[in-house]
Amino acid sequence: MRPAQDNQGSFLGRISIRRNQFTDVNTEQEQEDLELFQKHIADRFTELLSPPPPPQQQPSDEANTVASVPATEQIMSVTWLRKLMDVFLCCEAEFKAILLMGRDPTQISKPPFDRLVPEMLDRSIKALDICTAVVNGIDSVRHYQRLAEIAVAALEQRPLGDGNVRRAKRALSNLLIALSIEDKENVSGGGGRSGGASKGGATIGQLKSSSWAVGRNWSAAKQIHAMTANLAPPRGNEAAGLPLPMFIMSTVTVFVMWVLTAAVPCQERAGLANHLPVPKHLNWAQSLVGIHEKIGDEWKKKEKKGSAGLMEEMTRMEKLGHSLVEFADGFHYPAEKEAAESAAAQVAEMAEICRRMEEELVPLQQQIREVFHRIVRSRAEILEVLEQAGKLSAPVV
Repeated sequence: MRPAQDNQGSFLGRISIRRNQFTDVNTEQEQEDLELFQKHIADRFTELLSPPPPPQQQPSDEANTVASVPATEQIMSVTWLRKLMDVFLCCEAEFKAILLMGRDPTQISKPPFDRLVPEMLDRSIKALDICTAVVNGIDSVRHYQRLAEIAVAALEQRPLGDGNVRRAKRALSNLLIALSIEDKENVSGGGGRSGGASKGGATIGQLKSSSWAVGRNWSAAKQIHAMTANLAPPRGNEAAGLPLPMFIMSTVTVFVMWVLTAAVPCQERAGLANHLPVPKHLNWAQSLVGIHEKIGDEWKKKEKKGSAGLMEEMTRMEKLGHSLVEFADGFHYPAEKEAAESAAAQVAEMAEICRRMEEELVPLQQQIREVFHRIVRSRAEILEVLEQAGKLSAPVV
């Protein structure tokens, strides 16, 4: 994400210099800034929609690169989600510069901003709730990783015996229950914490209780629906002024929160696969539309049978888990050569997935916490500007 960060630095520097030189932001300057902001949005999400191709593997490396790189760059992989967080932080910093830097505070307290700013601040509160839920949802993903690691450790034993296979099957069975249980409850309108424990034993109950740190009746779907309320593209003269970047940043925020709730276990997501009003006719939004369609199509398939989330590593882990359980069900010592070789390749791929998760899940959590604190700081800064505007516009007694 280095180019995006370089663009951000030059963009913020440009605004800072120009707005320090002039007391008031003129229309021509503002229009140039808005066009550049839209270009940066489009460029960053285009990169996310079309990640760079994986490097060519040498024939000699094939044995040591079991399913390694193409998955790391796929949409909804942990690496991709981390890039999405970087993109959001860059977009948010540029938006805040456009909104606040060198601007008369009273401007954002006048119509239509007296309506648009409170709506935007309300969305930020809901985004904070989603960040909290997602950070805790990643704790569940880390539990899934531990179950997979138990299975890998058992199936890597040589010679592979009945006891190893039974241990692996127990871990894989718990893993598959955990990966399918979350949204089955959400689709049926459940949301309680007890269902997981009753179906999958103490291990699954622990996963559930670690996920739902938000209130028992909290709903990701309701939060996203509420964030999209009153979110409509500006029209007329407003379409060329400050309401446009406010709409763009609100759309980006809703989109990023929607992706996060799709990726990891998140309470009550039913119906979200279809609900995200991304404006298809605006140039800057084309890549967002493309990403939304890809994720939405996959979500609809998963929603029918229940899924803990669409994170690429979790999806692949589930497929491998089913295959390895099938291997375990038919295992007799000594294992048939062909079946053993096929299982060994799958175990190696599962081990690679666990390695990637070990390296990147905690950094992803840290980035989401950084997003949380950035939203808090920006909200406080906007409220402070509104307070200044109130004092400046108050009649002198």
